[in-house]
Amino acid sequence: MKTRNELAELIFPDIHETLDDLEKRYPERDLPVGARVTRFAPSPTGFLHTGSLFTAMIARKVAHQSGGVFFIRLEDTDTKREIQGSGDTLISQLREFGVNPDEGYLGAKEKGNYGPYKQSDRASIYKTVIKQMIIDGNAYPCFATPEELERLRSEQESLKIVPGYYGKYATYRDLPVDEAFDRISRGDKYVMRFRSQGNHERYIQVHDLIRGDLFLSQNDQDIVILKSDGLPTYHFAHAVDDHFMRTTTVTRGEEWLSSLPIHVELFDALAWKAPDYAHLPVIMKLDEGNKRKLSKRKDPEAAVSYFLDDGYPPSALIEYLMTIANSNFEEWRMQNPTVSRDDFVFSFDKMSLDGALFDIMKLKFVSKEILSRESARRITYEARDYATQHDPKLYALITGDQLYFESIMNIEREKENPRKDYEKFSDIFPLVRFFYRMEYADIISGPLPFNPAFPSSLISEVLEDIRETLQLEDVSEEQWFADLKTVGERHGFAPSGKIFKANKEIYKGHIGDVAEMLRIAVTGSKQSPNLYYVLQVLGLQEVKDRLAIIVEKLSK
Repeated sequence: MKTRNELAELIFPDIHETLDDLEKRYPERDLPVGARVTRFAPSPTGFLHTGSLFTAMIARKVAHQSGGVFFIRLEDTDTKREIQGSGDTLISQLREFGVNPDEGYLGAKEKGNYGPYKQSDRASIYKTVIKQMIIDGNAYPCFATPEELERLRSEQESLKIVPGYYGKYATYRDLPVDEAFDRISRGDKYVMRFRSQGNHERYIQVHDLIRGDLFLSQNDQDIVILKSDGLPTYHFAHAVDDHFMRTTTVTRGEEWLSSLPIHVELFDALAWKAPDYAHLPVIMKLDEGNKRKLSKRKDPEAAVSYFLDDGYPPSALIEYLMTIANSNFEEWRMQNPTVSRDDFVFSFDKMSLDGALFDIMKLKFVSKEILSRESARRITYEARDYATQHDPKLYALITGDQLYFESIMNIEREKENPRKDYEKFSDIFPLVRFFYRMEYADIISGPLPFNPAFPSSLISEVLEDIRETLQLEDVSEEQWFADLKTVGERHGFAPSGKIFKANKEIYKGHIGDVAEMLRIAVTGSKQSPNLYYVLQVLGLQEVKDRLAIIVEKLSK
């Protein structure tokens, strides 16, 4: 009569390590008391989802504020759904958003002592664990064919009972060891299943870091833990990896709550301490008045690449996601407008259970705030990086004269309340193009928005006077404006709107009208940043050249 030891040896003849060997290879981490070890474990099956970025951001935050470790593990055992190269893309996009791991899978290389960090490279570890599970009676080979499983499913449906492979419906669960040994020896196909001890009519109590104590039906499914191709299933690999990588805290979407009883039972069966779980609310979208989950198929903003392509600074999306992660973050930011986000103390207690509603208008507000606080040099570099791939016209402006572009970005940026012209990098080109002669020529090729109340001859006279008298070098904004008032008064314009209003019969207009003429002449628009600083950046000669061009244009 064959023993379970002999069966285990038959199935895994090349596995010589034991669980004790693995425990020694991957010891407990030497970290401060209370430090959390967290992970982000994506599958290389597509783009980085906004919800995944949300999860990774929180995992990293939780680890770092506790003095712990945040690592990345690539869960690539689903070979049918794997998209070549998507794993490296995921890592690259995480880096763009500043969610950098302390260790783990980094694309071309790995970092850390608890690897490999790619599940397809950990086959021997999984097999070592399963070999011991066979010996202990916690795992068994299952020879059920697809046809058998389909017949089983049909029978359960007709009886209107819980579907699955469990109890009396687990037909190979109690197959004699001798028979299993013989079938494997003659080459029959099989998978390895976990022998569950649960009963779905009973409950387990599990504490969730966000939701508190939960009462969930026990798992009773004899789940597949090793597929016929020798690769583990997600449920099993997750438990093994989190144990030997010494994960203390798992942050993941609430859609995994239904799997929690399986994972708890796997840890119990292996006599391992399960990590703490925090099932995060899913990111929702308001669609025709109704909340729904952000959809990969329907919503372009479900992919983080959408925000990168549209020119949002990565830090803005992270900042915004933090506002929906913790209800007190906005208040903290108002009190600490210039402090690093890293100083904010995240708490699971401050997370909503109802689902986080993604508000694109709120993101735009946050993005505008962030861009307004950045230095001119930093925003120049970031805009250049964005433009490299997404905006060739902006790229040409920046790289043509980077210092000049930086001076444009610096207009009113160092004030206590800096301008907030840009929501994202894609906004910059249309708003700054007038600073460049070739673009300016294109802007003024059409009609200009001068006030029709003033004849062209008057506008020309005013602009020509400004051209002849304008001084910019070593001239304060106050003196420049005083000089502009003088020009205006020479042509019949009141020095203020208030004086004009009280004496309309005397004046043609007021100083604001004169400033508007000048603004339109040098920018082609009624709107621009502070006119004095615009003139300073353009320089005296360029301003005079533009005034001459407009005067000539008006004369035709």
